[in-house]
Amino acid sequence: MSIITSRRALLQMTGSALLAVTSPVMAQTPIRRFGNAKFTPTLNAYSFLELLNANRIDSTKGIDLFGVCDFCAQHDIEAVDLTGYFFPDYPKPPDDTFVSRLKKYVHDRGIVISGTGVKNDFATADKTVRAEGVQLTKDWIEAAARFGAPVVRVFAGPIKEKDWKQAAGGARREDVEKWMADDLRTCAEYGQKFGVLVSVQNHGDFLSSGPEHLSLLKRVDHPFCGALVDTGKYLTADPYADIAMMVPYATNWQIKETLGSTLKSQPTDFKKLARVIRDGGYRGFVPIETLSMGRKDYNPYVEIVKVLTAMREAIAELN
Repeated sequence: MSIITSRRALLQMTGSALLAVTSPVMAQTPIRRFGNAKFTPTLNAYSFLELLNANRIDSTKGIDLFGVCDFCAQHDIEAVDLTGYFFPDYPKPPDDTFVSRLKKYVHDRGIVISGTGVKNDFATADKTVRAEGVQLTKDWIEAAARFGAPVVRVFAGPIKEKDWKQAAGGARREDVEKWMADDLRTCAEYGQKFGVLVSVQNHGDFLSSGPEHLSLLKRVDHPFCGALVDTGKYLTADPYADIAMMVPYATNWQIKETLGSTLKSQPTDFKKLARVIRDGGYRGFVPIETLSMGRKDYNPYVEIVKVLTAMREAIAELN
């Protein structure tokens, strides 16, 4: 698979990013990748949100993480991102017995665990809450190393731009970004000890655009901190431009059905998305995450296969 790169487009994206960065330009650079672009659609377990939650309440209902692994094997999905929320004792990390069973289970099915994720808030002005988030991330970095996940997904924080000033105690956005970056750097330094990357997700909150995403990463300035690119959560006029800007920094993905989180959002053009990822030279897994988005008839078994098929066909056309 060849990489077709537009120098003019790349320069335009880079220039836009630098103009949007409020922090000083630091040493963090795009990930150095080798070989041609090569990426494979896989699965994020969050696609089974409702069924996984039902199973946590009553083990006879819904689906558990092992069932998600079975689904992957049945549909030739090579990897699965197992969100931490769905482990039995979350936020407490899994015990050795569970980890041992899980590692054998995925190996027997010929799949790998590509990542996990936690719930945290680094945008809040409450230092205690941020410290709890740092410790939670550290705990799951250790857990990820134990069950073989190379990436732990974290959030920036659930503050939207319209109200972050008030919620952050009157601080400027730059102030919030600074303390957020300090916490993320602490997590990344810890992750480096265990060989686990910290991947910050744009979630339509503090991070709603590519320039905002890039600005935070540059302030963190650590090789073990990268971007989880959520294709449905760049809330801008041209989300594909934001995605293209972040491909060189991507350490994990969430491929969504829409460029937004509602059924009224623009449907994802998977062929265009595949080209953007290819042109950015990405190598690795690109997990799919489907959402119910209020649909009473939402069926993850059906929706996942739809998106999986669309992504596979889009990638095949790139050859």
